[in-house]
Parts: sequence; structure tokens; C-alpha cells
Amino acid sequence: MLTKVKRGWELPESAATPEDVFHQRRTLAKAIAAGPILAAAGPLLAAAPAFAAKGEEATADLYPVMQNKNYVLDRELTPEKEVVTFNNFYEFGSHKQIARAAQKMPIDPWTIRIQGLVEEEREIDFDTLVRSMPLEERLYRHRCVEAWSMAVPWSGFPMKNLIDMARPLGSAKYVIMETLADADTMSGLRQPWYPWPYIEGLTMAEATNELAFMVTGLYGKPVPKQNGAPLRLAVPWKYGFKSIKSIVSLTFAEGRPATYWEKIQPSEYGFWANVNPEVPHPRWTQATERPLGKKERDRVPTLLYNGYTEFVAHLYDGLENEPLYM
Repeated sequence: MLTKVKRGWELPESAATPEDVFHQRRTLAKAIAAGPILAAAGPLLAAAPAFAAKGEEATADLYPVMQNKNYVLDRELTPEKEVVTFNNFYEFGSHKQIARAAQKMPIDPWTIRIQGLVEEEREIDFDTLVRSMPLEERLYRHRCVEAWSMAVPWSGFPMKNLIDMARPLGSAKYVIMETLADADTMSGLRQPWYPWPYIEGLTMAEATNELAFMVTGLYGKPVPKQNGAPLRLAVPWKYGFKSIKSIVSLTFAEGRPATYWEKIQPSEYGFWANVNPEVPHPRWTQATERPLGKKERDRVPTLLYNGYTEFVAHLYDGLENEPLYM
């Protein structure tokens, strides 16, 4: 007799969205993708600001995509309007209200450079890339190092698929990612005390883990510019700054990179950045978090690895002397 072992962060079956409602949601989204009547569909489909998903029309026909039910949640989704109006994207400013400014970012055409320790260095057109990948929707937790959190429906594809396409050499131990740095549209680049461009990195084992996800969509539409269009990363067991936005290159290397926030303050932001409620940030606790849209009194406990322990803890075996957390 086969027994299904439920993953630690899954909803109980009785609390999951009924399948007919799931399909109605997608049918409705397709029918009114450009319309203002989303509010009638309930809070999760409430009309977002007009700038929420502009400029990505070239791939709009791909969405919504089917949900992978292996990746669901133990909490309600964060309302879309909260997610598209409360954003960290320092290239547009060091505050959270950057959504309008981000609309200036050019994303069509968009290419991703594949370089370093690979069989062949090349550039990949984003439209070609996204249409060649098996797109799916995953419901993921997202935990910011600032102690706020959200639960969102990302659309995209496993990062491993992109790694396989890149054909890295056996000597590659890290994949280094870089965000667009466009001085003409990103006013934050005028702040020279930040080490532009934004650089992040993962070990090859992390990058090929089943949870590492390349994001191209959000809430059944192309991902908005303020959330990292057209291509960003989601690594839900790590603090949010590891999930780099608007990726323009992947470089495969043998040595560990010095990442953006490490360069700014290595005593506060490490390379690994794995969520751990027992290790405080030097300036605040990480034991609890405030879900977006909730009050301070509604804080919830933070979980080790953001609740994904059973899928990623093995990645850090033998690294007991490493500063794996903040």
C-alpha cells in the first residue's frame, strides 16, 4: 500500500482550492486580462494598479499556466495589490514605492548572457527562452531579511532547466547572476556608494535543487517590472535579497563570488542567507515576521529554511563552520 507523505508546508487537502474554482480562475483571467473588473473575482484577483503588468505583452499569451500542485502553501496568498506596490529594487531607489519608476525599465528586447565555465558562451533571447521552457505555477513563501513576508503564485520554470541549457563545465562550482544596470532609466545607480551592478550567486547544488525557480510570471500574468521582469530568481528557503531580479547574465565560475549585500555589510548579509529564526540580524529579531497586508500584531513565527527544511537541509551537510545564516 502506498502512503503519501505530506510535505511540511502543504495545505491539508480539505483546505486546498477546489479544482473547479482553480480552472474558473484561469478562464476568468484569460477573458479579462486587460479589463478593470478583476475586483469582482474576489480579493486575490482584485484589480492591481495600472502599472502592475505593463510592457510584457510579448509573452502575455503564455499566461496563466497550470499550477504544479507539488508546491502549495499552508497560508493564504498575499493580495496582489500588496505584492506589486511594496518592492525592494534599489536600482530605482532605496524605498519601497518604486513601482511607477520601474516602468521606465526597457525589457523588450531582452537577452541573457551565458558565460564563464561553459561549453560555449552565448546570448539567449528571453522570448525564445521562455517559449522553450515548461512553464508552471508554484505557490511559494517569500521571506525578506527585513522580517516581512508574503505568499505568492510565481510562474516560471525550474532553474535546473536553464543550467542544463547553459551546459556548464564540471569545474563550475558557482553560478553568478547579474541584474540590469541601465543608467538612463534606473535613478538609483546615481548612488555611488552602492556596488553596482547587483550580483548574486548560488552553488551549483543550490541552483539545481528542485525548489530553485526562474520566475517569468506572477498572479497568472507576466511578472511586473517592479517585481523583476522579465526574468528573476525565487529561492524560497533563503532571505529575499538572494532572489535576484531582472537577470541579464549567468556566469559559471570555480570561485565563490562577492555578492552585492556582502560587499555593503558582510557582518549583516552573508553569502548563504538561509532563513533561520534562531539567528537574529544584528539589528532585529528573525524569530517572527509580518505578512504583507497584516498588522504588526498579526506577526507569525518564522520557520527554519522558511519551512522548506526537508528539501534543502542536505545541501549544507559538512558546512557546520560556515556562517550559513544572518
